[in-house]
Amino acid sequence: MKISVNRLKDYIPFEESTEKIAELLTQSGLEVEGVERFESIAGGLRGVVIGEVLTCEAHPNADRLKKTTVDLGGEVVPIVCGAPNVAQGQKVVVATVGAELSIPDGGTFVIKKAKIRGEVSQGMICAEDELGLGQGHDGIMVLDTDLPNGTPAGKYFDVTATDVVEIGLTPNRADAASHLGVARDLKALLNRDLKMPDVSDFKVDNTSRPVEVVVEDSADCPRYAGLTISNIKVGPSPAWLQDYLKALGLEPINSIVDVTNFILHDLGQPLHAFDLDKVKGDKIIVKKLPNGTRFTTLDEKERKLTGEELMICDADGGLCIAGVFGGLGSGVSDGTTSIFLESAYFSPDVIRRGSLVHGLKTDASFRFERGTDPNMPVFALKRAALLIKEIAGGEITSEVEDLYPDPIADFEVKVKYAHIDRLIGKHIPKETVHGILESLEINVSEPHEEGFVAIVKPYRVDVTREADIIEEVLRVYGFENVMLSDTYQSGFLAEHPAKDTNKLQYRVSELLTGMGYFEIMTNSLTKPGYAAKSGFLNTEENVEIFNKLSEDLGVMRQSLLFTGLEVLAHNINRRQTDLKFFEFGTAYFKEQEGYREEKHLSVFLTGNKSAETWLEPTRQVSFPDLYTVVERLFDKLNVRMPEVEIIHDSPFDYALKLKIGEKEIGKVGQLSSKITKLAEVKQEVLFAELRWDYLLKKTNGLKQYAEISKFPEVRRDLSLVIDKSVSFDAVRKVAEKAGGKLLKHIGVFDVYQGDKIEAGKKAYALSFYLQDDTKTLTEKIIDQSMNRLMKSFEKEIGALIRK
Repeated sequence: MKISVNRLKDYIPFEESTEKIAELLTQSGLEVEGVERFESIAGGLRGVVIGEVLTCEAHPNADRLKKTTVDLGGEVVPIVCGAPNVAQGQKVVVATVGAELSIPDGGTFVIKKAKIRGEVSQGMICAEDELGLGQGHDGIMVLDTDLPNGTPAGKYFDVTATDVVEIGLTPNRADAASHLGVARDLKALLNRDLKMPDVSDFKVDNTSRPVEVVVEDSADCPRYAGLTISNIKVGPSPAWLQDYLKALGLEPINSIVDVTNFILHDLGQPLHAFDLDKVKGDKIIVKKLPNGTRFTTLDEKERKLTGEELMICDADGGLCIAGVFGGLGSGVSDGTTSIFLESAYFSPDVIRRGSLVHGLKTDASFRFERGTDPNMPVFALKRAALLIKEIAGGEITSEVEDLYPDPIADFEVKVKYAHIDRLIGKHIPKETVHGILESLEINVSEPHEEGFVAIVKPYRVDVTREADIIEEVLRVYGFENVMLSDTYQSGFLAEHPAKDTNKLQYRVSELLTGMGYFEIMTNSLTKPGYAAKSGFLNTEENVEIFNKLSEDLGVMRQSLLFTGLEVLAHNINRRQTDLKFFEFGTAYFKEQEGYREEKHLSVFLTGNKSAETWLEPTRQVSFPDLYTVVERLFDKLNVRMPEVEIIHDSPFDYALKLKIGEKEIGKVGQLSSKITKLAEVKQEVLFAELRWDYLLKKTNGLKQYAEISKFPEVRRDLSLVIDKSVSFDAVRKVAEKAGGKLLKHIGVFDVYQGDKIEAGKKAYALSFYLQDDTKTLTEKIIDQSMNRLMKSFEKEIGALIRK
């Protein structure tokens, strides 16, 4: 939320710097996330002055240029100008040496002393577009002014500037979603008076255009006010109003809509203006329309109502989704001459439902669904009406209709002084407590020795309990003023984990990034359709979101697969096809009783293994490329490589299921095209997803490296002919059992299947690395080890040893 510092000064006069104000607001709970400078003309025309052309003659070395001398107020400088309309005696706008001007593409350039075709030039006589004042470039600007030469151009063009603070508004502080709301906090923080806008001049001019107002649903609309203004002229807003809106990041639309936006951001009260000539029957009805009713909103989209939305209607039907979005048929246009101006208080619940069901998030709904001030509608209505008359003319042609049958009462909260001291941790004098609360417009009633009753106005929807009152005292008193005692201690009942899981995750991230992988972070919310169409996720385990923002974000993910594929698709669509990604994230599952969360690690690999170079041809990534990454990961965590099982189940064309005992720890394989196409990925993708929480249980920490052995390593090779059904994992298990501690590593350097061996067989060429850390291996020991290996292969997997 953006707040103009200049506008704050209209409410609370102060001389403090913007940095100081930002610090005070942040300390009180309105965190300032940034400060930027807004200027009505980019650059503020710094270094640009009014000058007078004293002489003007042809350039000796260029037909289209002129040599001029320009009086800048006490200094006369030579300037070479190419404009056809430059002439002696003109008052002009001059960018002096050192001035920085903006250019249309968003860049800037600095005026420098130069020689142009041999003639010295010390500045630039400017056209409209060179100053950001318009699009004109046919010639220089010629001014009609009596201002003395050297006067800053910003004064002539009335350049305005303000600091704009951006506040990260927390959901509970609905009261601060306006300049008035922030000013109320500053009133307490600076201990100064608040100056409210003056509406004492408001009066009804006549009652020639009354509108009947009927509220059929007073529970969802406790207060509804409105009036009519006739004979207006819709057009552009004045510069001050346009600059106000632009400073907040809003685009001016027209004088009427701009006033309603001004009131919303200034007072926190959303307003809506209807073209009165389009209100059928001169009647406004606040009610709900039947389920299935079609309604077209201002964005020209036809929407199907659910029957739960509160609608503003006329005698014929809907005009507006109350508090959310206006209708196309009743909006203010350039041809509007009369309006009905609405100002209301709606139930936050009904606005939240209407906004959510149609996916409409507007500045109005943002405030209504958090809770606005029920005492503000009439004041804001009068303030807006006065501004409209001032800007667009017209006259107020009806009494103020204000339907408020059951006024919302102030909150009454009982507070004890002892509880204030206990929760804050410091004794604060009663007079200080009372003064802070009164400065926040919280009245202190029925004070006695032990406590008092706080009377809280209903716009403070977050202050309804004793703890809330104490928080209000503390945030104004200042957290920094509550000192910690030297005797404060803290103890821990919970056990500290033996493993530093954050460090383990960091080290694995280092490993993967070192192998060329990029870490991604994706949304835990995903499309329900993924589970329904994938064939491997259980839709009954979907954790559904009750207040989902859209169907695309309707459930919590059960796997990191699809959110990662969306990232792949985003990059591939931008011609980045060789991708290596990994992500640590949480998967969510609904169970019969409650919910379950699991931390997962996903790895994605697609495209070519490396960029194409003249040194070697590139190739597409293959399964071993990804499996090697998984092996390195297990090695880093000092976890024994798990058992593997070949599978061909969704979401894979082929994959290995990784198991430790009977516990599945993950899968790694090539995704099927059916799955990748769900996320609009049209190239082959290798994918691994590991259950990170379970991996952490199996590790005893990162692998510890020992001193390199002084004794040599010995390699011996064997060729085995085995059944095609026997996996390398089975071969590895037999070798590790028979080789004992001397066997350090097994490698496969060739695999053969063909007509030179028996049908249904395959041949593995294996390398075995033997080493004793305490002595040099003798040939006798080496032969004994290899014989044990060969006998075990023959006995346990039926291998034929090729010699």
